[in-house]
Amino acid sequence: MAEFSLHLSDEQKQIQDWVHQFAVDVIRPAAHEWDEREEFPYPVVEEAAKVGLYSLDFMMNGMGDPSGLTLPVAIEEMFWGDAGIGMAIMGSGLAAAGIAANGTPEQMIEWVPQCYGTPEKIQLGAFCVSEPDAGSDVSSLRTRAVYDEATDEWVLNGTKAWITNGGIADVHVVVAAVDPDLKGRGQASFVVPPGTKGLSQGQKYKKHGIRASHTAEVVLDEVRVPGRCLLGGKEKLEAKLARARERGKSGEKQPAMSTFEATRPAVGAQALGIARAAYEYSLEYAKERHAFGKPIIMNQAIAFKLANMITEIDASRLLIWRAAWTAKNGGFTHGEGSMSKYKASEVAVRVTEEAIQILGGYGYTREYPVERWHRDAKIHTIFEGTSEIQQLVIARAISGLRIE
Repeated sequence: MAEFSLHLSDEQKQIQDWVHQFAVDVIRPAAHEWDEREEFPYPVVEEAAKVGLYSLDFMMNGMGDPSGLTLPVAIEEMFWGDAGIGMAIMGSGLAAAGIAANGTPEQMIEWVPQCYGTPEKIQLGAFCVSEPDAGSDVSSLRTRAVYDEATDEWVLNGTKAWITNGGIADVHVVVAAVDPDLKGRGQASFVVPPGTKGLSQGQKYKKHGIRASHTAEVVLDEVRVPGRCLLGGKEKLEAKLARARERGKSGEKQPAMSTFEATRPAVGAQALGIARAAYEYSLEYAKERHAFGKPIIMNQAIAFKLANMITEIDASRLLIWRAAWTAKNGGFTHGEGSMSKYKASEVAVRVTEEAIQILGGYGYTREYPVERWHRDAKIHTIFEGTSEIQQLVIARAISGLRIE
């Protein structure tokens, strides 16, 4: 077990500085353009791939760190640069995490590298869970997976909604119901390989924020995948389903939930990066902007806002680091992952709103980045478990009761 420490190792500090410099040199200068274009920023992601930031090695290094802190530290710096571009760089990681959480070692070796490709030819991954009628309620998925014994294939049908990299990804990881009667315990995850017939992009969403990240529906129409594309394998699935039918429940986690739990501190780190960017910008502005003969930070109304902002930011970081360490060293016991994501996402919304207030009219214009950061922050209270779902997870963890 790694010792919990607030002191980063030399290697972690180097990674922090490296990602921060990439954010300064490459991400920030491109942020406004790609927010306006509302398109996947391929040139920026290609630059990230060239330096090794968009790569399997980077993700494996981060995920393999026994302290758990490397990934949240790097993500904070990336999203300090820009959340939309940060999501474009990190989006494939959710598909990779879905494969790692549910797949066999052989499946991980085969499919995770294909979520990234190479610097010369980048590839994308997409993790497909949410549906038009099933977002927070992942136990009610309608997408079906039916096994065709004659051909040893699984046939997938359904529509997925709000999918990062949906339709443009090379590798789609799809969570589907194998036995709908068992709700969440009757689900499994499948890899849909590149070029598989029947998978197509539905509508592309025009979003409030993180507009450089591609979000769309994924339509599955008689999509056939080989039996080996069932993550974890058929034997493991059948054993799990049998236990669930016998006892009415299973101790194993839902495939989607396994992935979301593992990534919650990382999502908190995304929100933290946005909040820190807005705080730092508004702090500098408040020191330089003069009104009534003095810098506006000399007024308590402004100074106290900034004091509250940095206090909440630092509190969020402590929760994120604790959750990231706990995930690697014993696992969550009191909803620590949900606490970190819940706190950081709510703080990001408040801090970015206060940043707009400090800049006044300028903060409301697109000439200044704080309005974009405010738009980018809001999604973190919604995706990968809304704030209300995080509260539910925490409440269940502390009470031991099935609070509805």
